[in-house]
Amino acid sequence: MSNKNYLSIAKRTFELEIKSLQTLEKTLDSQFEDACNILLACTGRVVVTGMGKSGHIGNKIAATLASTGTPAFFVHPGEASHGDMGMITAEDVVIALSNSGEVTEVVTLLPLIKRLGAKLIGMSGNNQSTLALASDAHLYTGVESEACPLNLAPTSSTTAQLVMGDALAIALLEDRGFSAEDFAFSHPGGSLGRKLLLKVADIMHTGDEIPAVSPSVKVAEALMEMTRKSLGMVTIQNDNQLLGIFTDGDLRRAIDQNVDFKNTPIETVMHSHPRTIRADMLAAQALYQMEEYKITSLVVTDIDQVIGILHLHDILRAGVA
Repeated sequence: MSNKNYLSIAKRTFELEIKSLQTLEKTLDSQFEDACNILLACTGRVVVTGMGKSGHIGNKIAATLASTGTPAFFVHPGEASHGDMGMITAEDVVIALSNSGEVTEVVTLLPLIKRLGAKLIGMSGNNQSTLALASDAHLYTGVESEACPLNLAPTSSTTAQLVMGDALAIALLEDRGFSAEDFAFSHPGGSLGRKLLLKVADIMHTGDEIPAVSPSVKVAEALMEMTRKSLGMVTIQNDNQLLGIFTDGDLRRAIDQNVDFKNTPIETVMHSHPRTIRADMLAAQALYQMEEYKITSLVVTDIDQVIGILHLHDILRAGVA
C-alpha cells in the first residue's frame, strides 16, 4: 500500500470523526445543563464507570475532572459488582458510559445506584436505552457510523464520549472560576506547576550562604567573600540592613577605573540602589525581573533587611524557565 493511501485513510478517519462531533453539537440539549447542575451540587465525589473502550474513556474523563477542580475517580463496573460498590456513597454522582446503554456490567449497577440514592448521569448513543431511562440526566453521544470501515471498532463513538466528558469538565471549570494557580496545584510536577507554585523562599540562599560584608571593608576583602560564596556578587550590610551590592559587572568597571582594591572601601564603589524581591513572590516573577533588567541575581529582603539571595542559576535548576 502506498503512502498516498495511508494518508487517504487517515484523512477519511478525521472526516468521519469530525462529522460525528458536528452531529453531536447539534443534538446537545438541556440534558447537558441538567448534568452540569447535578455535578455542581455534588457534595461527594464523581464516580465514573464504563466497560471496555467506554471504560478507558471513562478513566480519562475522571482524570480530567479531577485535575480541573471536580474530585473524581474511576470504578470498573465488573469490580463494582464484587465489592467496589462500597466505594460509592449517597453523596456521590455516578457518570456511567455505554455506547449501547445496555452493557450488562453497567446495567447491573443501575438499581444499586438508585437504591443508594446517588445521582446518575448516563452517557450513551441511545436515548431509549436502559441506561438512558434510569439516568437523572442523559447525555446523548450517538454517532451515525464508526470510523472503522467495518463499523465495528469503537472510534467515532469513543471520540464523542471523550469530547462530551471534556465539555462537562470545562463547563464546571468555568462555573467554579478554576484558575491557573488551581490547575498548577493539581500538577505540581509539571512546568506550569513550577511556574505558578514555586516561591522565591523555596530556592533562595539564606544564612551563611549569603555573601555579606560591612561598608568599611576594602574591595579586596569583599572580593574574597564573593569568591567564597560563588554567587557573582556580595551584599554590603549594616546589621542586616541592605546598603548596596557589588557584582561581577561592578568589578569590571572598577578595574577599568584603576581602583586600588587594597585601600578602597567597598562602600565607595558599591551599587547603592540594587534590585530586591520579596520571599513570598513567585520564582517566575523573579525570573521576569532578571530578564527585564539583564541581571543575574536579586537580593531578597523583608522591608530593608537582607534574608536571602536568589541567583538565575537557582531558577534554572528549579525548572522554572
